[in-house]
Amino acid sequence: MTIAVAVSGGMDSLLSLVLMKEQGHDVMAVHGHFLPENPDWERVTNGLTEACKVLGVPFHAVDLHHQFDELVVAPFVRDYRAGLTPNPCALCNPLMKFGILFDAICELGADSIATGHYVSMEDRPDTGRMLVRGADLSKDQSYFLSLVSIDKLRHAWFPLATTLKKDVLAILDAHGLTPPIPSESQEICFVPRDDYQAFLLEHGDMPGPGPVRLADGTVVGRHQGLWRHTQGQRRGLGIAWKEALYVIDKDIPNNALVVGPKNELESPGCVAGQVNLMVEPTQWPETVMLQTRYRQRAKPSHYAYDGEKLTFHFIEPHTRPTPGQVAAVYDESGAVLGGGVIERSL
Repeated sequence: MTIAVAVSGGMDSLLSLVLMKEQGHDVMAVHGHFLPENPDWERVTNGLTEACKVLGVPFHAVDLHHQFDELVVAPFVRDYRAGLTPNPCALCNPLMKFGILFDAICELGADSIATGHYVSMEDRPDTGRMLVRGADLSKDQSYFLSLVSIDKLRHAWFPLATTLKKDVLAILDAHGLTPPIPSESQEICFVPRDDYQAFLLEHGDMPGPGPVRLADGTVVGRHQGLWRHTQGQRRGLGIAWKEALYVIDKDIPNNALVVGPKNELESPGCVAGQVNLMVEPTQWPETVMLQTRYRQRAKPSHYAYDGEKLTFHFIEPHTRPTPGQVAAVYDESGAVLGGGVIERSL
């Protein structure tokens, strides 16, 4: 069996290649070129070519930037225009890394894929092989994989399951390897300097100004575009008020930004669509652990599934989830039961 290790040029995927090789697997390295006009393209491919020569593994680079633009970048712009706050990394995983790139590695003769995600796959007696949080909880990326089909994940390897991020560079150095991209990747890989507002202005006809109002309809200011704001935001509103105001919601039909005091940020639940089930809900525990943001502790929730959408009822106080973000569902052990895209709060 040949395993294709997806190498981005960063430290994590390069270490994954090292570990898979050391474990005796028949491996190849595959770099998916996702970004158009990327000035680092030549440096990355040259660096990966040299690293693969040291390791004695074949290297392939495949140009997928047109597919990436169509499947990830264009929806990112479209969702922001619609007033959502999308999560492009969570979308990229099922559509690109475990979609288009997975198909490409199969054409190259590989049977499965390995990536540098900090997650694990574990066998469970009742549900089979499951996606589980990685050992380094500070870097766990299971949230971003919750929209990937379990069938694809069962053809995947995650060599960093038990690795701690702080040890990665030292291990590579011991092997005489330097990643072509030694620094941490930016928040959104295709947005220069992490300035998503400038990116959106360059790539889309974004909606203009409108009123800022309280829940009772009182107008307290003007916004310069709903796409510039997200739920829970406090800074940058430019409103002088008797108490601190936060973004509570977006009234899309009326192009209005709804703000209020901090206590109005709490939500009793949310609805998620585009559901990806890793375990049928009939096998879920009565109480699941729900994570609605990457940097958030999963919290207990009840749920209902109607065959299309998941409705969650929070058991303890929960900040209002953001439409467009991912709702990842776990059991108490950290195994992922499924995921969906948040549509609205209750």
